[in-house]
Amino acid sequence: MQAFTLAELLDQQARSSELYLEFLRVPSLSVGLYALPAGADDPQQPHTEDEVYYVVSGKGMLLVGDEDVQAVPGSVLYVPAAIPHRFHSVVEDLRLLVFFAPAEGTAESLVLRAGNAG
Repeated sequence: MQAFTLAELLDQQARSSELYLEFLRVPSLSVGLYALPAGADDPQQPHTEDEVYYVVSGKGMLLVGDEDVQAVPGSVLYVPAAIPHRFHSVVEDLRLLVFFAPAEGTAESLVLRAGNAG
């Protein structure tokens, strides 16, 4: 078992120079903390895994395909695998918990293995 506190994760992420801090990884799931400062450009590309964002703090917008949705504290936002998406119009520093299923970066290798099985 592993346990985390949001305060510790926020502190650890703030000390890093990265926007994303992964803090849990098992084969079926990975979880991280994503931080975008106000006015930032979101550099992410579509992922090969399904993704859920929980907005801890801040305010902005999330563009998923051609649909825009508000990202405000308490929002739970689902993005299917391979769909282009990015945060924009970040007016208050965004702090997001990010859940990938399966673990980030593993779905592509699962697809490749399945394709080579036949």
